[in-house]
Amino acid sequence: MIAATDLVTDAGARVPRLSVRICAGTGCVAMGSLRLADRFREEIRQRAAAATVETTPCQGDGRVSITGCHGFCAAGPLVKIPELGLMYCRVQERDVPEILTAGFDARPVDRLLFHDPADQSPCKGESDIPFFRKQLRRTLALCGEVDPESIDDYIAHGGYEALRKALREMTPAGVIHEVKRSGLQGRGGGGFPSGLKWQFVAEAEPGERFVICNGDEGDPGAFMDRSVMEGDPHAVLEGMAIGAYAVGASRGFLYVRAEYPLAVERLRLALRQARERGFLGDAILETPFNFDISIVEGAGAFVCGEETALIQSVEGKRGMPRPRPPYPAVHGLWSKPTLINNVETFASVSGIIAHGAEQFASVGTRLSKGTKTFALTGKVNNIGLVEVPMGITLREIVFDIGGGIPDGREFKAAQIGGPSGGCIPAAFIDAPIDYTSLQSLGAMMGSGGLVVMDDSTCMVKVARFFMEFCAEESCGKCPPCRIGTQVMLNILKRICEGKGEPDDIEHLESLGEHIRSSSLCGLGQTAPNPTLSTIRHFRSEFEAHIGGRHCPAHECNALLTFSIDEERCSGCTLCAKACPSNAISGELKHVHHVNQDLCIHCGACLTACNQGAVVAL
Repeated sequence: MIAATDLVTDAGARVPRLSVRICAGTGCVAMGSLRLADRFREEIRQRAAAATVETTPCQGDGRVSITGCHGFCAAGPLVKIPELGLMYCRVQERDVPEILTAGFDARPVDRLLFHDPADQSPCKGESDIPFFRKQLRRTLALCGEVDPESIDDYIAHGGYEALRKALREMTPAGVIHEVKRSGLQGRGGGGFPSGLKWQFVAEAEPGERFVICNGDEGDPGAFMDRSVMEGDPHAVLEGMAIGAYAVGASRGFLYVRAEYPLAVERLRLALRQARERGFLGDAILETPFNFDISIVEGAGAFVCGEETALIQSVEGKRGMPRPRPPYPAVHGLWSKPTLINNVETFASVSGIIAHGAEQFASVGTRLSKGTKTFALTGKVNNIGLVEVPMGITLREIVFDIGGGIPDGREFKAAQIGGPSGGCIPAAFIDAPIDYTSLQSLGAMMGSGGLVVMDDSTCMVKVARFFMEFCAEESCGKCPPCRIGTQVMLNILKRICEGKGEPDDIEHLESLGEHIRSSSLCGLGQTAPNPTLSTIRHFRSEFEAHIGGRHCPAHECNALLTFSIDEERCSGCTLCAKACPSNAISGELKHVHHVNQDLCIHCGACLTACNQGAVVAL
């Protein structure tokens, strides 16, 4: 990036040279942001060639750079013009000439700005957009600012200064003390105090030690760690290096899902750059500290997010958990003391060392310090990645940041923490989001997935979905998880199919408690959480499915009766053609009818009808 200078046109007028930052997180890349960057470069090249003075070359064309994910995924591809304080949304290649022409006139393109739904006023920059107003971006601070493929950009924004400070001004014990004072808890889900874990590793018996960064993010709908690895990879490497210095490790492993190819690519590039600049390898920053990192690609097994299963996978074995204790801090990778933290945790470390524990601890609640990132998805207008202070309420996340529920529907619940978490109903929408408050509601922070549901969502079906995921991802090592999750899934399937039995709810509760208390690892111990929390807060829906053979949300097809509204039916025959059981009769351009004796409740007719004539009750 270059600062704003002047460009002289043929007419002799001096206009600003603009720098352009284009989001290149996975979401925006999928929508064409890399092609968009090329289009900007080509347009600027053509305009520069037409000028009467020669422009100064820089990296690439010197004016267009990519960044990591800004988080506002619902409005991508995103483009920022820093000199003018502008952020454009949903930019297409055809918009490039207009953006540059307007930029040279120092004016915005209003139609490409985000417009506040409250009054339709245009929002020029990030700080004006409601999605960003209540966020506090610390871990994600550079994800939308620096070029993730440029170590120079990272260094220009203070990168690796924390590592320099740790190695030259602090002892390993001093680093651990600072992390402990910050109150940083493991952001992977458990919330264990990070500084205490570092201390355990450092105090283990003398010998070789290892550091592992857990990037095996497998929760449905979660993409927090992926965005950090893609958008600010050097922050992860720097945090790992600081952790290694603190605990006395010389080797590190970054375990990343193979389904994250862009993250892997940028991490590999960052590793090469860091080695070339002396931030990894031997005698780092001309000190006696030696440390290097290898990338290990996981095959996508959810259970490998559990630290002992992850260790097995790094060792080249099948990823299956083992009993604890002993814990990895004393008996980890190749039986050596091992420090394991997730991506978000390590990415938080450089800020703590650079700015002090007090700054980190000044945000959050008494027992939950700092900020937390969430992948906000589901029935919410502003889908994206958010970072908020601990203690913010669910209402603020869903309505102030998320922009509320689409189509004017009612908020019903939020599933937080993925398969390890639980459902929070609308009655607790003003509950603070922190580790202790969520536990009291029968949920947990998890890695940070947050799925919003509206009043059209069947909570029994939600419980079935997460149980299906856990049963499929169980490694099969221990019977409570291998058998218990499958039994719970079969009960939930029966209930959704209208075949529930009077004692099913109690059976689910007792099974869930048994699985939770006797499973070997965190997968099995938390697998019942979504079902148990859903029963706790939405028991009436289970009772309606079982006792009344009725789905209040009208989502379970087996419990619905399909009919055709005669006034709306145009006789187009689409429903009859889609019906697999020939249950719909009627001639072309005449009203159709459903034979209830033949109907198998598949819902194909409802999907096929484009007139709104098929009714499901």
